[in-house]
Amino acid sequence: MTSARRLLDDCFLHDKDRLRHDEVLALLKERLSPIASVRNLPLEQAHRLVLAEDVAAPRNIPAHTNAAVDGYAVRAADLNADGMTRLKVTERVAAGDTRELALEAGAAARIFTGARMPGAADTVFMQEDCESDGQAVEVPSGIKPGANVRAAGEDFAAGSLVAGAGTRLRPQELAAIAATGQDQVACYAPLSVALMSTGDEVLQPGAEFQTGQVYDSNRFLLRALLETVNVTITDLGIVGDDEATVRRTILEASANHDVILTTGGASRGEEDHIVSVMASEGNLHAWQLAVKPGRPLAFGQIGDTVFLGLPGNPVAAFVCFLFYAQPMFAYLQGAVWQAPRRFSVPAAFAIGKKKPDRREFWRAWIEDGKAHKFARDGSGLISGLTAATGLIEVPEEVTSVDEGQMVSFIPFSEFGFV
Repeated sequence: MTSARRLLDDCFLHDKDRLRHDEVLALLKERLSPIASVRNLPLEQAHRLVLAEDVAAPRNIPAHTNAAVDGYAVRAADLNADGMTRLKVTERVAAGDTRELALEAGAAARIFTGARMPGAADTVFMQEDCESDGQAVEVPSGIKPGANVRAAGEDFAAGSLVAGAGTRLRPQELAAIAATGQDQVACYAPLSVALMSTGDEVLQPGAEFQTGQVYDSNRFLLRALLETVNVTITDLGIVGDDEATVRRTILEASANHDVILTTGGASRGEEDHIVSVMASEGNLHAWQLAVKPGRPLAFGQIGDTVFLGLPGNPVAAFVCFLFYAQPMFAYLQGAVWQAPRRFSVPAAFAIGKKKPDRREFWRAWIEDGKAHKFARDGSGLISGLTAATGLIEVPEEVTSVDEGQMVSFIPFSEFGFV
C-alpha cells in the first residue's frame, strides 16, 4: 500500500473573472493529481476501481496454438484441391492434454475446442463437415489453410499491455487480467466523500411540508451520481444556516474524508456560511462559469481535503457534476481523463437567438433520428431531466440553431447511467 499524494497548495486558484467550459477542464487537469492511496487487492474485489500499475502479459495468451472448434486437425498440404480427402485418424486430443504430439503426413487428429494443436497440423475441420468411421475421416475441399485455429499469443503476445494504469476496471479488464494468471492488482482506493445539503429552508423527504420550504432533491440526485465514480459516501444530511454548525460539520468532515461535496449555501448572502468558514479554515474560490446552467461553482480545500460546492438549482447541480465533478473524482483516484463522446444529430427544433460567449447544455432526447429539446430551460425544472436521455452541447460561438442543423448530443450513457 502507498499513501496518498498531497494536493498542490491552493490548487483551485485562478486569475480570471469568468471561465469558459474548456478553461475549467484545463485547470482541473493541470492542478489536480491522484490523492487516493494504492492497495493490492484480490482481483474479485477490484471491479470498478482504478488500476494503479500497468498489467502486462507474462506469456503468450493463449499459451499454445489450439483448436477453435470440435473437429479434426489436419495438415493443409495433405488436402486435395478438388473433392474429398481421406485421412487416417492417429490421435485424439482433448483440452488440457499436455503431450507433445506431431501429426504425420496423411493423418488427422480428432481434436476438441481449446486442445493444443499437434505439431505440423495447421487447420481444423468442424466435425459436422466431416465423415468418420473412427479409423479414418473424409474431409471436403475448399477450406482455407489455418481455418478454425487460434494462434499462440493471438489474444495477447508475451510482454504486451493487458490493462493500463488509470483504467477503471470493468468486467472485461478483470477477465483479461485473470487470463494472465495474476490474482491481485494494485488499485487506487475509492475516495471517501462527505455529502451534505445546506439551508434552513431545505426539508428531508418524509417530513411535513411547510410554506416557504422545499424538499431536498439535490442530495438524492448527487448520491446516485456519485455511484458512477465508485466512491464511499458519508451522508451528512441537511445542515442548517448556523455558522457554528457549518464550521463544526466541515472541520469534522475534512479530518477523515477526501472530498466534501455540498449543494447550495456557497453564495455570499448573510446566511450562507460556507464561504466564511472555508475562508477562515482553508481556501475557497468561487468560480464564475460562462456556462448555462451552472454559473456559480465553488472549489477549495482544507489541507488535502477537496471542497466542491455545487449550485443549489438541481439542473445546474446535475450539469456541473457531470462535466466537472465526475471527471474530477475520477482524476483524483487515478483514472485517465476521458471526455464524453458527442454524436452529431439533426435538430428537430429551431432556436432563434442564443447568448454568445456562453456554452449551454440543453436537456434533450432522440426520436426518429433527431434531437428533441425540452421546451423550457429553467435550471430548477427537474421534469426536464426526467424527460431527457442526454444533453445537447451548444458551443460559445453558436448564436442560433435552425431546424435540421447538426447539433452535438451527449447521451447520459456516456456518464455511466441511462
